[in-house]
Amino acid sequence: MDENIKFYSDMERYEIINVNDGNKFNFLGNNDIIVDSEGILKMLILNDGKSRFSIFGKSEFIEVPWEYVKKIGTKTIIIDVDEKSLKKVR
Repeated sequence: MDENIKFYSDMERYEIINVNDGNKFNFLGNNDIIVDSEGILKMLILNDGKSRFSIFGKSEFIEVPWEYVKKIGTKTIIIDVDEKSLKKVR
């Protein structure tokens, strides 16, 4: 098997870190990945741990296009994106 292949089951415990500002976004298993119909990774959907829960219990999420993923290491996923470039959704 190709040693460059990484299984999602192994990557669930990888921590996501933005090197642009040092923010940590928990582990991949606590977030989502969007994959298109051809199997191409398109976007990370990250739980915004800094957002306050509203009265109605809605959480905020951050959409990170896959081009901002710079490296998948042995225990981390490194993204490099300015906060102004991120799209926050509920």
